[in-house]
Amino acid sequence: MTSFLHATVIAGTPLLLSTLGEILNEKAGNLNLGVEGMMLMGAVAGFLAAKGTNNAFLAVLCGLLFGCIGAFIYAFLTVTLRTNQTVTGLTLTIFGSGVSSFVGQNLSGQVVPDRVKYFLTPIRLPLLGKIPFLGNIFFNQDILVYISYILVFVIAVYFYKTRAGLNLKAVGDNPYAADAASINVALYKYINIIAGGALCGLSGGYLSLVYVPAWQNNITAGRGWIAVALVIFAAWNPYKALLGAYLFGGLDIIGFRIQDGFVSKYFLDMLPYIVTIIVLTFFSFKRSKKNSPPKSLGVSYFREER
Repeated sequence: MTSFLHATVIAGTPLLLSTLGEILNEKAGNLNLGVEGMMLMGAVAGFLAAKGTNNAFLAVLCGLLFGCIGAFIYAFLTVTLRTNQTVTGLTLTIFGSGVSSFVGQNLSGQVVPDRVKYFLTPIRLPLLGKIPFLGNIFFNQDILVYISYILVFVIAVYFYKTRAGLNLKAVGDNPYAADAASINVALYKYINIIAGGALCGLSGGYLSLVYVPAWQNNITAGRGWIAVALVIFAAWNPYKALLGAYLFGGLDIIGFRIQDGFVSKYFLDMLPYIVTIIVLTFFSFKRSKKNSPPKSLGVSYFREER
């Protein structure tokens, strides 16, 4: 059981990072369906940097940076040029998929250098790692998992305890009122969209550097779409995002562990996506003020209409 839950945390980490990234996007009022594309760009960039430099820090940084680039393109199109957010997000996914396939076409089957893998191996934290049962699951992980824990806390504090978080909520709910209150709507949107893209790129980098760790075409396998659904499951709350990511990570691990059982492997591979459909259906019936999205989500802001 301990090894299963330990693996669940690892499998859930890329989902957690990309879900946090999408929450930042949507809190700013922008529905970014390009999560899958930004993850793929981060994955291939991180893997290439790992092969080229043998440096784990640069590899992670490259993954994060290419997620930022994808998000900047999206922000420029939707915030400055006010293009349709849904279409732009879908286009970003197709673009990211094409970039990763083109760049990674000769990398299939290649593995991450040993030096990079060594840096990203699990580290048992002093004291916390000795906690019975939980220590092995949560505090005997690689450094990116620990960063994901910190990010959940930092983003929650940002949303609920800071003036900037309140301003962000105002931008996502009513950008016209926020602008009238002298809040720079475009700046808030740009910063949060790019920060969200960075987390999606980091998520992709985690897949190619730690979770697999090798290159394979379409390495994300639809996890970006699950992250978009997890935002609804989490009701735009970072703490609930952690819970949801580990739940879906556990489903992923079940597919690996039960290879020769009476249940078809292909059915187990489908399980996370079937649960995603069930979750979306459930939350479409269970609407409440607490679980509602930002009121201006997906709506372009035209300052001239204020």
